[in-house]
Amino acid sequence: MSKFLEDYEIGERLDLGSHTFSKDEIIRFAENYDPQPFHLSEEEAAKTHFKRLCASGWHTASVYMKLLVATHKRLHMEALADGRVPARYGPSPGFEDLKWLRPVFSGDTISYHTIVADKRNSSTRPAWGLIYADNHGTNQNGEPVFYFRSKVFLERRPQIAEHA
Repeated sequence: MSKFLEDYEIGERLDLGSHTFSKDEIIRFAENYDPQPFHLSEEEAAKTHFKRLCASGWHTASVYMKLLVATHKRLHMEALADGRVPARYGPSPGFEDLKWLRPVFSGDTISYHTIVADKRNSSTRPAWGLIYADNHGTNQNGEPVFYFRSKVFLERRPQIAEHA
């Protein structure tokens, strides 16, 4: 994101884009990172409670991260092109409440977005604050499939941080 902590409003939404999960991609991810039977083949998935090949939850989370990074990069470049100084991101002290709410099946298209839930100035790093976000993935039927709450350090406006 190119905006500083002070520029964000609680409730502000940022759409990250969407991704369609293909059979080959689901299997390739599972072979490398989550080799459970219902992620590896249609035949094995049919024997489980899922009944169909479905993506690993870690796969859905990885796609979220890919789209988030691409969106931040785009916004960063837009800020530079407009002659603005983009804010820097710091580390994330973690996330909570990760939920895989519904399976993501082969052929499903998941749209991802993030909503600013809270923001706070850092008590130990005056030039930085924490931004909290509710992150969502929704399938093509409008059904929620993915959720987590994140927090990340975000730079404050330099003139404001200097007087903190």
